[in-house]
Amino acid sequence: MKLKRLVAASYGHFSVDMLNASLAMVLTSFSGVLELSVSQIGFGAMIYTFAAALTQPLFGILADRWHGRYLGALGLLWTMTFFALSPFMPSYPALVACLTIGALGSGALHPAGLLNASTAGGRRPTTATSVFFVSGQTGLALGPVLAGIIIQTIGLKAGLPLMSLAALPAVILMATALRDPIEDSHARAKPPIADKGTSSSARKRGIMVGAAFVLLIALRSTTLQSFMMLLPRYFADLNYEPATYGAMLGLFTLAGAFGTFAGGFLGDSYNRRMVVFLSMMISAPFSYGLLHSQGALLIASAALAGMLLNIPHSILLVMAQQLLPARKGMMGGAVLGFMFASGAATAWLASLLADQIGLGPVLTALGFVPIAAGVCAFVLPSTRQPALEPEPVKTPATPAAAD
Repeated sequence: MKLKRLVAASYGHFSVDMLNASLAMVLTSFSGVLELSVSQIGFGAMIYTFAAALTQPLFGILADRWHGRYLGALGLLWTMTFFALSPFMPSYPALVACLTIGALGSGALHPAGLLNASTAGGRRPTTATSVFFVSGQTGLALGPVLAGIIIQTIGLKAGLPLMSLAALPAVILMATALRDPIEDSHARAKPPIADKGTSSSARKRGIMVGAAFVLLIALRSTTLQSFMMLLPRYFADLNYEPATYGAMLGLFTLAGAFGTFAGGFLGDSYNRRMVVFLSMMISAPFSYGLLHSQGALLIASAALAGMLLNIPHSILLVMAQQLLPARKGMMGGAVLGFMFASGAATAWLASLLADQIGLGPVLTALGFVPIAAGVCAFVLPSTRQPALEPEPVKTPATPAAAD
């Protein structure tokens, strides 16, 4: 495992996601000044996420071409700049535009960082990828906590520039530690040649697996992104202070970081399909508890819901990268982009519905959506490395065997 490369990519991921996580807090804080509705908060979050997500496949191609160099550091610096400027925007459209432009830097960093992290892992790519995402989710966990404290003490105009400046060491580390191009032996490996007799059935199986894979990602992202974007408003409506619901969202996300790391280990050690299935099914009751409990039960529900919802994260990304090992940056960017974009779109739709029937019932229903995602997991390959372990080619004993 190439530790220096992994640490640099992970630190950059931590820094950019710490800024990303403050988005919901920023929009919620502006809701009083600009009189924003729940749907406007959801729409702003969706536009930001679309900009960061839908550009990731393009940035992934660039990361493949540059062999993992330069792009991560430049992306983080770009996001820092526009987050520092966002508190000074005079209106809702200007605020959303500034944040959306800054989101492009996050779109650049994620596929570049993922490419560096997965190749740095050597024979344990899922574990290394989980370390990369644990770092990002740690940033996501600390972001709301820090933003809540800052908003409550020194305000947005001083706080967000300070948070942005704190990410500068990560830019320097990525620029220096990721100067050398990555080397990935899997990218040079030739794919196995399939038998003509099995190509048709394999193609049908691949379509079914692909459809289930896409649906699983969309369903999981629906609940996860909706909770991340709308929980601050949900708890604010229950008269919680910003620092309090920021800490609650931070706990949810920090537990998600632990779940991501656990998922990476489990994905390298056990049946990936079963790991995804169990985590999705068990998450539902704790998602409900997060919304409808108090005290110690609320804290436990937030931690367990965040952990279980994030266990499949690294597993799904590594499975996608193994489909095209020579284009890991592009595949990682495409899957990450779809995760974020699908989650942002459904979170916005949820916010529109919440304006009509209330935020509580909408979030309660979304808490049970991962059950459907768990059902989709049964269609996925059950082996630990499905894309890299083709069935052995049998030596034909007679000419008739080629029929």
